[in-house]
Amino acid sequence: MRTWTAAVGSAAFFVVAPGTVAGLGPWLITHWEIPGSSPAARVILGVVLIVLGLIPPVHAFTQFAKAGGTPMPVAPTERLVVTGFNRFVRNPMYAGLITVILGQALLFDSPWLVLYAVLGWIVTASFVHWYEEPTLVGEYGEQYEQYRRNVPAWTPRLTPWSPPC
Repeated sequence: MRTWTAAVGSAAFFVVAPGTVAGLGPWLITHWEIPGSSPAARVILGVVLIVLGLIPPVHAFTQFAKAGGTPMPVAPTERLVVTGFNRFVRNPMYAGLITVILGQALLFDSPWLVLYAVLGWIVTASFVHWYEEPTLVGEYGEQYEQYRRNVPAWTPRLTPWSPPC
């Protein structure tokens, strides 16, 4: 797939998938209303978590486009993407989006968004375990197995992993 096509596909998928999970879902729960009584520190921390949480998925989507594919299972890259945040944690997009939702939970003072984040992580971790990882093993074989042995799924490494040449 050409880089331009991959970029357009990745951008469209970003709007649909992460946009729905970390945008539409929280909006349906909170209508993005900040309670007037919210302490400034909670509002600031919520905004910081939202911004920091968006960095890994946006970066990962660009890495997929540069590799000539998308994060969509129907239009994958030809090679395993182990650059950027993927060198620290196997699921930076998902972890980032959960962080965005938790930031919104703080910003909008919503325990329902905390529950939504927990349920979202359970669904995501299940999807990763039973579908995504077996698919990646089938697609990339030993290369993915080696990556999986060296890079944790959810808790980031302290140092970036570099695949052998």
